Amino acid sequence: MACGSCGTTVNGVPRGCKSNGNCGTGTCGSGSEKLAVFDWLSNMTLPSGQERFNIFEVRFKNGRKHFYRNAENLTISMGDVVAVESSPGHDIGVVSLAGELVKVQMKKRNITLDSEEINKIYRKATQKDIDIWQAARDKEEETQRKGREILGRLGLQMKLSDVEYQGDGNKATFYYTADSRVDFRQLIRDFASAFSVRVEMKQVGARQEAARLGGVGSCGRELCCSTWLTDFRKVTTSAARYQQLSLNPLKLAGQCGKLKCCLNFELDSYLDALKPFPKQELVLKTEKGEAIFVKMDIFKNHLWYTYKDESSKWFRLDLEQVLEIIDLNKNNEKSASLEEYESEIEVPVKVSFEDAVGEDSLTRFDAPVRSNRKKKPKKKPVATAEKLVSEIAPKQLQQNRRPQQQVKKPQPQPKKQKTVNTQDSENQPNAAIQNANKKRSNNRNRRNRKPKNDKDSQ
Repeated sequence: MACGSCGTTVNGVPRGCKSNGNCGTGTCGSGSEKLAVFDWLSNMTLPSGQERFNIFEVRFKNGRKHFYRNAENLTISMGDVVAVESSPGHDIGVVSLAGELVKVQMKKRNITLDSEEINKIYRKATQKDIDIWQAARDKEEETQRKGREILGRLGLQMKLSDVEYQGDGNKATFYYTADSRVDFRQLIRDFASAFSVRVEMKQVGARQEAARLGGVGSCGRELCCSTWLTDFRKVTTSAARYQQLSLNPLKLAGQCGKLKCCLNFELDSYLDALKPFPKQELVLKTEKGEAIFVKMDIFKNHLWYTYKDESSKWFRLDLEQVLEIIDLNKNNEKSASLEEYESEIEVPVKVSFEDAVGEDSLTRFDAPVRSNRKKKPKKKPVATAEKLVSEIAPKQLQQNRRPQQQVKKPQPQPKKQKTVNTQDSENQPNAAIQNANKKRSNNRNRRNRKPKNDKDSQ
């Protein structure tokens, strides 16, 4: 469907709402509403003399849609909330599609213009109708919780998946799934007495349940059944075998617990590609022995075979080579060994590149990268004159406060003066220098010596 921001300009250029796939109004095909249809004819005028199609498509909860006739010729456009005919009373829904595209949707569902399924639109919903409708919608979650408690008390083998109230609040539809037939006559009585509404029970399959509830598939996208898929075709395990998929139920099953519907999407392409391939049960007869089939690559036309006696090694053959061996076997001739055929295959060289920067690594931001550069030593901050004064001043004060203790140091003994001849001194002018170069005696012994007499020390 189209909203104001998703339309086109006068020149036919699409404006686009720039919401990156999520429509803010919920009216686009990729928006929040399920099974929405984009109205690409919204900006086109009808030919002269042609009246507008008077049947509209109205959407209800979880993508439930029905067609209604505008018998009163009301001015209705997409997105309007309308009150439509129901049994009993009336229901409230939103117009999801109008115009010529409604004919296409009716043709898909095999609904004719004079069908009895097409009810009429009463009026545009008033504020009172919308308030009653919202109050009824708010009770659905609590009703579903209490309904499951009643089911557990009765012990019925069924699952209550969803509850939908009618727009006027007089009727509630309970959707359930069950593997077998269930007698829920007592259940309807308990529901009617507990909720004071008219009760209608509808059984749905596992696929319909997943379509109503919605979810995200293993591919990362929304479920196909809740966005665009309406017809649920039968899916078998043969579809997985044709596509050479492993028969793992955990991978092949969807949210509903059944086989994924997408297994049928590409099945026709695989069947067309498999037509020239031989049957997998066919045994190849070679000079070295009989070879059996292992696996194949359909789109590269490669098949892998192995000998019955030596199954440890696989040999890759081309489709043309396999067909050649089969023709020889039909003429009761044995072909050459598989090693010779495999040697003839030219393996294409894969063009690769070196990831020097490491941009392709998914874990490149997990661990911090350590650089090999040596860290420069940090320069010590230059001490200013003010800091020096502030550090030295308290130390001097502490020293001044302490009492100075007089320490008596032992005085060394007086040295004996040697008589030196004047002549020798004159002849030896460098005597003082020689005395200075002599080794000094140990001062420790000199300090440790105690004076013998007090008189001498004085």
